[in-house]
Amino acid sequence: MKTLKLKLLAAIAAFTLAGSISAMAQLDTVTVKGHVTDPVGQPVTNGEIRFTTDKNLPTNEERFINVTPIDASGNYVAKGLKPGEYWVYVFQKNPQDPAAVSTDRQDLTVRSGVDMTLDFDMTSERYLKDLSPDRKKEIEDYKKKAAASIAANSVINNLNKTLANVRTDLVAAGPTKADVTKDVADMKAATDAKPEESVLWIVYGQALEAQSDHLAAEDDKVKKPLVSDDVAVKSYSDAVAAYQKGIDLNAASKKPTPADQAVAYNSIGNIDGKLGKVSEASAAYDKAAAADPAKAGMYFGNEAITMYKANQPDGAAAAADKAIAVDPNNAIVYWIKGQSLVGGAKLDPATNHYVLPPGCLEAYEKFLELEPPTDPKVKDVRDILASLNVTVQTTYKAPPATKKK
Repeated sequence: MKTLKLKLLAAIAAFTLAGSISAMAQLDTVTVKGHVTDPVGQPVTNGEIRFTTDKNLPTNEERFINVTPIDASGNYVAKGLKPGEYWVYVFQKNPQDPAAVSTDRQDLTVRSGVDMTLDFDMTSERYLKDLSPDRKKEIEDYKKKAAASIAANSVINNLNKTLANVRTDLVAAGPTKADVTKDVADMKAATDAKPEESVLWIVYGQALEAQSDHLAAEDDKVKKPLVSDDVAVKSYSDAVAAYQKGIDLNAASKKPTPADQAVAYNSIGNIDGKLGKVSEASAAYDKAAAADPAKAGMYFGNEAITMYKANQPDGAAAAADKAIAVDPNNAIVYWIKGQSLVGGAKLDPATNHYVLPPGCLEAYEKFLELEPPTDPKVKDVRDILASLNVTVQTTYKAPPATKKK
């Protein structure tokens, strides 16, 4: 019985001793964390922290017992370090040289059970005092370049925020023709800050156009003709100038984007149409279609609408034909063509029936085929044809249902 008791005590002692050794081993390892700042004061984000206890060996013979990456914020957390005397290095990678190089080193004493913080501040006197004059000059030059780059990036970031805010405002203001004076001012400041950026001028044009639409809407409420409002006319003219500036800069850039030019030309066409400059509007729409042929049908359609509103039936019919040639399924341009031609209908004395100009009836028939009967213009067309004793059998053909995938 005594022997069994002794064995149990020995087992308990062994277990306790093993548990203590394990606990001691855990206490022996510590965590070292810190932040790394480059000579310009920016976080280092492209390197790693390396630990070595080979303090008495030449640098090229040192063995690193812990290598920890620096994160995107310039921080690092090195775990599992045992007590001892260390050299702690910052290694960074140069984009032009894949081999990492040491850019800073500090001495560190790790004590058992004590987590530590070790920051690397390369703007500090500690780092700078031992550098050669050439290296110090190199850092100063780098600081100047980096400061310029940081300032430029700050400007770009602010401009991107301005663009996003203004675009959101303009979308919201569109349906109500709300006042967007602030957005005009913001975009004017943006073009002043970076006058070589075409997109800023185009969005500036959009802001000016939106504000002009607001002024025109206010005029309409009091039955004031737009052309008699010098402020609104100037605002529209300034928008055209801004759009044209954006177009010119875009075309002259290393990577032109014709689609952006097309959008700007289309806007110029819309504005010129509102100001009664019909020939200028027509030219702008043609330029939009040439810049972005994939959307030529839309731009020619806008041209047809503008010519029709300006009471220029020949021009409207010609523009409608251009739109139909590239997009034969746009109902509105057939309506415009029919409306533009129907005024030329003549009464045939022999039959006492009206004879429609060539292409007029065909345009109306195609419109009736493409446009749902619920559109009020469908009834108007049928009434016009009935008044001219012209009978049509064309009915609406609903487009095929899109198959669900």
